[in-house]
Amino acid sequence: MKVIAAYLLAVLGGNETPSAADLKNILGSVGAEAEEEKIQLLLSEVKGKSIVELIASGREKLASVPSGGGAVAVAAAPAGGAAGGGSAPAAEAKEEKKVEEKEESDDDMGFSLFD
Repeated sequence: MKVIAAYLLAVLGGNETPSAADLKNILGSVGAEAEEEKIQLLLSEVKGKSIVELIASGREKLASVPSGGGAVAVAAAPAGGAAGGGSAPAAEAKEEKKVEEKEESDDDMGFSLFD
């Protein structure tokens, strides 16, 4: 990631085709070690491509990555159970959760700023 960040910084600075020496210079300026193999791999992959094309390609790939789907399924499960008459246990669980939160916030271990 640091090699990619250095590459992007170089392009942002106006160098359309940064060299390995440019990337090493950027990484060295912040005290990071530059790994020659990773720099050469990155440069070989981006050779002849514009940064705009690379970012667009990356966005397309990230669009297919699922994210946040687990929380929706968990939240939807109680709603389905409520239709079958199971709303009372869900309401009790919410009340218990509120009580627990209040107990935690009131616990000051006997010390108070205003005593």
